[in-house]
Amino acid sequence: MLEGCRVAVLGYNSIVQQCLQAASMLKSRDISVTVADAKFCKPLDADLNKQLANEHEILITMEEGSIGGYLSHLLHYLSLTGILDGPLELRAMVLPHKIIFEEVWLSAIHISATILSILGRPKEALQIK
Repeated sequence: MLEGCRVAVLGYNSIVQQCLQAASMLKSRDISVTVADAKFCKPLDADLNKQLANEHEILITMEEGSIGGYLSHLLHYLSLTGILDGPLELRAMVLPHKIIFEEVWLSAIHISATILSILGRPKEALQIK
């Protein structure tokens, strides 16, 4: 796990590499991002997810699937434990049923721009290349 401060990106499956590239891009802008590999959907790694949710203000999930995927299991866990009742900002970035990172805004550039926007730095988000 690559550790950062306010933002955690939780990648599921092969998209983790895009998350790591985004973290590298943001590091040059003095933004430290935690990147974690979810590894498996069931059973959910409750300890990892609780740690990420409790130690960060923003949690972004990245996965190739969508409905019924990793995010569904994570939301169920976070709601049962009451973590969603707190100040955590949660965003999901998913792919449709075809794998085309650039077209669906799931490249490292798009991940970085999303994080910059959430952090209130929209002008920088537009400058990411």
